[in-house]
Amino acid sequence: MGSKKPQTPQSCPAGDGCRAAPTGASRVTRDSVRPKPNSTPGSGGSSTGEAAPVTSTLTTWSPETRQESVRRCVEDKDGLKAKHSEAKQKRRSSPGEEKLFSCPMCALVCSSCFIMQEHVELHLQQQRAAEGSTLEECPLSPSASSLSGEKRFECPMCPVVCSDSVSLQEHVELHLDHGAAGNSAGSPGSDLKLARQLQQEEEQRRRLEEDQQEREEFKKLQRQFGLDGSGGYSRQMERTMERAVARGLMAPAEFHCKRAEMMESLASGVDDGRTRTQGVVRALYEYYQTECKDSVHVWLSADTDHYCSSAGDKGWGCGYRNLQMLLSSLHTTDAYAPLLQEKAVPSIPRVQSMIEEAWRAGLDPHGASHFNQRLQGTRAWIGATEIYTLLTSLGISARIIDFHKPTGPGDTHPRLFEWVKQYFKSGRSSRLPPRLTHTSLPPLYLQHQGHSRSIVGLEQKQNGSLCLLLLDPGISASDTRRLLSRDAVSPAVRQVRKFAGSLKHKQYQVVSVHGVMSAEEKQMSILNSRTFCAERIP
Repeated sequence: MGSKKPQTPQSCPAGDGCRAAPTGASRVTRDSVRPKPNSTPGSGGSSTGEAAPVTSTLTTWSPETRQESVRRCVEDKDGLKAKHSEAKQKRRSSPGEEKLFSCPMCALVCSSCFIMQEHVELHLQQQRAAEGSTLEECPLSPSASSLSGEKRFECPMCPVVCSDSVSLQEHVELHLDHGAAGNSAGSPGSDLKLARQLQQEEEQRRRLEEDQQEREEFKKLQRQFGLDGSGGYSRQMERTMERAVARGLMAPAEFHCKRAEMMESLASGVDDGRTRTQGVVRALYEYYQTECKDSVHVWLSADTDHYCSSAGDKGWGCGYRNLQMLLSSLHTTDAYAPLLQEKAVPSIPRVQSMIEEAWRAGLDPHGASHFNQRLQGTRAWIGATEIYTLLTSLGISARIIDFHKPTGPGDTHPRLFEWVKQYFKSGRSSRLPPRLTHTSLPPLYLQHQGHSRSIVGLEQKQNGSLCLLLLDPGISASDTRRLLSRDAVSPAVRQVRKFAGSLKHKQYQVVSVHGVMSAEEKQMSILNSRTFCAERIP
């Protein structure tokens, strides 16, 4: 009769590579494999999936057959040892494919026949230790053995009976070695093949990780520069107002009213003027007339309106806002006003459309390819090249000056300040200039990594130091309007004045306007934009 199925998996003494047998595996011991008196074939037995149904097989053997098996086991002991050594050496040199091996003496299953062999050896060593005496030889007759009470060592994997546990151990190892030899037939032929396979798997894993990292970095850059398809100005404005409604900061009726106004403004292509502050340069002129007596010379650009970022372009719209400042100044100049397509300063979506039209005209093909020929409906950042492209498409002569490295101590850019001074002094007589000069020159577009501003003037101190007067779209309209108040103008001017120590980025680019182009000059500029080159200083 088969042994009782265990309820709890046993721990494997051999260590790694073993796991408990699934429910239903039979626990095989010496007593369970010994035939019981009066047993018949088919009575009882272990469950399916065992190594061999040992009990039912042993009961069918005759005494003569068992005696012959015992005699063969004793006589071939030396041969078994030799076969065992040969198979063991072959097992070490040829790793096999994974296969499940059930322990014939407990309920454990190992994934490696080698570990199973060591596991079985531990069982047999424990048996020898429990016996406490010299191993007994197997009797020549099963009936005599039963009468004398001597121990028999039966193979749990075949009907062979051995005279001692050492012979049984070597016999069982031959069973396991035979299984390992069969499994190794379809495995890689050498350690070199295995090493190459592992190397290929490692390289493939590394390539997959690099590709994944590259995709994540690309998506990060897309989000940073507004090219991730999350919507443009109008969508960002709507989301901001929706959050305000959800937080109770805006009534639903106000939301619908502002949304309708925004859509009407976008349809017209004209900026709604909500972020505009007029009269800024005039306010600076009046301030320097009465204040700041330590300034030797002050140059101011033509009248320029300040445009600050709004909820619809916060975080990405500084380039568009500075272009609006430049266009507001060009509208006040008779030489440039007729060239402007719009009668008023265009909105950000309209500016995006105008740049796309310039690309389609053949300007800056590399820049167009960078943006995939599309700006509308995106939060894409623009820089000096896009400003140049738009001005050129309007027939306005422009230059890009690249201050590509610091030229002063402490990573400062004194060459930049000197160039701005020469720009505002251009066209003036060589005689001593007046202390305060309000020129008709357009403001300068100043770009650096991550941000841009507009230069509307320059101040020279008595000690010769220079100070730029900058309008920043990151400054709110309420703070900018303090320039218009006599009581608050002095602290407001501090936000406008920037000395050399405040501009320490590695690189700065300036876009300047220098007149109107003829049709031939415009066509030449379009052709030259295919290989874009800026004027580098130094």
